[in-house]
Amino acid sequence: MPLIRVNSIGGSLRLHEQARPPQPHLARAAQAGSGPIIVMVHGYKFRPYQGLDCPHQHIFALEDGPCWKAKSWPRGLGLGRGDPDEGLGLAFGWNSRGSIRNVYARAAEAGRDLARLIAVLRRAAPERPVHAICHSLGARVVMQALMHLEPGDIGRIITLNAAEFVGAAEDALAMGAGPTAELIAVSGRENAGFEMMLERVVRPDRVGDRAMGQRVPAGARRIGLHLDREEVVARIAALGFGLEAGQRRFCHWSPYLRAGALPFYGALLRQPEAFPLDALRVVTPPSAQETARPWLPIGRFLMPLRGDRTALGA
Repeated sequence: MPLIRVNSIGGSLRLHEQARPPQPHLARAAQAGSGPIIVMVHGYKFRPYQGLDCPHQHIFALEDGPCWKAKSWPRGLGLGRGDPDEGLGLAFGWNSRGSIRNVYARAAEAGRDLARLIAVLRRAAPERPVHAICHSLGARVVMQALMHLEPGDIGRIITLNAAEFVGAAEDALAMGAGPTAELIAVSGRENAGFEMMLERVVRPDRVGDRAMGQRVPAGARRIGLHLDREEVVARIAALGFGLEAGQRRFCHWSPYLRAGALPFYGALLRQPEAFPLDALRVVTPPSAQETARPWLPIGRFLMPLRGDRTALGA
């Protein structure tokens, strides 16, 4: 089975559409196969069993869905094709519906549950690397899971428009599995309005803390990939992966909707030794356009937006 679907609901872990606990099934699957284990964590406004709001009927389905945002992560990452070395996928569902503040807090509980699953996989098959890819508030789930794991339990993490603060991420990355994990933080200016909303609606623990799209957590094992920068897209193309140009000015989902993006992430997770961080690292000063303060319409208001970010780098 190339894909296992698990839900965290109220602190209880269950296989999707089954009443059984997932741990025995996960352990058998990890021991039976080979290749990397890829953990996928969705972001805001999903809830298992809620129609098209169920992540397993949406981005975790094996085929693209009718909704324009329902781009199949498993298929794009190379799961479900029947290839002998495709590895094992773990689709992790959790209740991310409600107010941003409440869901942000609830993500910590989901992170503890995710850590329980990863610990099972590591005990069952310690020779198989475990990597993670996550979107939006799913990044907070993965960051929180790090603190409950051991060094080496997670190899590489790809965050897509992470809805997390730099300080909170740095705290998590300094504990448990964090210091040994590699972080690739994907973002772009299409998400700038959403980052501003996170900073204004959710109160960070540190005064003045910024969203991860504005600054990459510090450390040699941390880089940012800002896909709105031409030099970054050119570096990715030089590695053999062409990315479609951004289609929308404001889009929270662009890092996985862009054609060519998911296969690129799949390669980064499947072959980290072939694509080391230094091969991705591009450091350039921000352009005049980026350092300007554009106005973005959000709701009924026009709000100023800061654009002071570096293109890509630790």
